[in-house]
Amino acid sequence: MIKKLFFIGCLIFASLLGGNAAIAEKSPDIMIKLATIAPRGSYIMNRMNELNDEIKARTDNAVGIKIYYGGVQGDEKDVLRKIRLGQLHGGTFTGHGLAQIVPSVRVSELPYVFRNYEEVEYVRERLEPLMNERFKEEGYIVLGWNEVGFVYNFSKVPITSIEVARSQKWWMWKGDQLSKAMYDAFGITPVPLSFTDVMTSLSTKLIDTASITPYGAVAYRWNERFNYMSEYPTTNVVGATIVNKRIWNKIAPEHQQIILDICPSYFDQIGKHVRQQDRESIEILKKSGIEIVTFDSEKDREQFEFIFDTSRKARENLVGEMYSRELLEKTLSLLETYRNNHPNSTVERIR
Repeated sequence: MIKKLFFIGCLIFASLLGGNAAIAEKSPDIMIKLATIAPRGSYIMNRMNELNDEIKARTDNAVGIKIYYGGVQGDEKDVLRKIRLGQLHGGTFTGHGLAQIVPSVRVSELPYVFRNYEEVEYVRERLEPLMNERFKEEGYIVLGWNEVGFVYNFSKVPITSIEVARSQKWWMWKGDQLSKAMYDAFGITPVPLSFTDVMTSLSTKLIDTASITPYGAVAYRWNERFNYMSEYPTTNVVGATIVNKRIWNKIAPEHQQIILDICPSYFDQIGKHVRQQDRESIEILKKSGIEIVTFDSEKDREQFEFIFDTSRKARENLVGEMYSRELLEKTLSLLETYRNNHPNSTVERIR
């Protein structure tokens, strides 16, 4: 009899423990479902998991976030479609995806405009309030901005002239209006593909040249299909995490403010870490056999002038299509102010 009572007592105790565990693991009242092409196991994944833990703790488990990594929900265009259908609530996007909502966000991604991280940071910080408002007008809340990094051209042969460039099969992110304007200006006919199709297309030789950050090249293993990369970057990619106002409006105002207070530091850390990841990835690329295509500023002056003149024409062609004249001039004015105050501002080139 005593043994039986002891056994029953153990069952009751175990059930109580199980009940407490179930409470501890209880799903948040509101789960914000996000998606991103960022690879699983990346720094951004670790920081977003920590962000989720803090949001749940600070809102008393009223709100949490669930993130689908590595493009499992599809390309950024697919993610946006699923957001509109209510299957997802938001995502972490590059400028390409963000521009599907607010095209003018890409004014800070203009190729061959920004020289280094400091210039990019200075201009984007001063454009953020305007961009936050534009996304809000389109039905989205920006949880935070981050930097994706400087993009370099990767190829199977050294791109040493515009003639060589025009003979290559360049990848262009499908639907990328900014890239299309640049390729048109340079007389290049790109191959439009989704991001998730690039690796396969490199293997089948549908494309042989693509642009991406050093970390991206390593993380997605694109570097295994290339032999060369450019010394100078083409642009710096902006990133942001946004949520649809349909889910946002279900969150209590006090919890909304908590989330908005928490998020900036996390995304700022992500942006800063991106720079370190790229530096480390450049060394990995070099060790893997990737050769850097260098240019001499004096010897190749005519080629540099052609690149900058053509880029200028391309961004002018996007006035009224992607951004206003006023916004373009404001962006360039901010950049000029920074350079006047920092006369030694130099290009973020690979050495």
